[in-house]
Amino acid sequence: MSLDPDLPADDETAVGGVHIKYLVHCPRQLWLYARGYRPEQQSDAVAFGKAVDDTTFTRRRDVDLGEAKIDWVTAGAVVHETKSSRAPAPAHSAQVRHYCLLLERRGITVRGGVVHYPLIRRTTDVVWDDQARAEAADTEARAQAVIVATTAPDRLLRGKCRGCSYLDYCWGD
Repeated sequence: MSLDPDLPADDETAVGGVHIKYLVHCPRQLWLYARGYRPEQQSDAVAFGKAVDDTTFTRRRDVDLGEAKIDWVTAGAVVHETKSSRAPAPAHSAQVRHYCLLLERRGITVRGGVVHYPLIRRTTDVVWDDQARAEAADTEARAQAVIVATTAPDRLLRGKCRGCSYLDYCWGD
């Protein structure tokens, strides 16, 4: 696949939850994703995550905002996100904060969020206050900067790439 570093595949102004998750995990992953490189479609880990999402909290309904799809929002505007990982990660909370920001921009008074980890039967609360709002706006701006950059960010140390579907692109021969 030929990648054009000057032409992101996605609309440059639309930043969704996946963009935020990739930025926080690895800016290079976001840069490649924005240009249409999508090896995660063949990833067993991604397929497993989708299966976990499809089989847990089955009574909830996704909230599609166009640029982002929230797993569900409960009464009182609490954002919920389900993750198949066995440990909380900064990218998960950043993603929920981004969803809170997107909802707030649509005139909804958001109370906060919860990240659900059904495999370990644990949840993590995500606070939504002025500091979280500023963090979300800053993270969104950083994502936009990576997306429009003409060159790829440096790759992470190889040890941090374990399990990443972009590993072959970044570290292949």
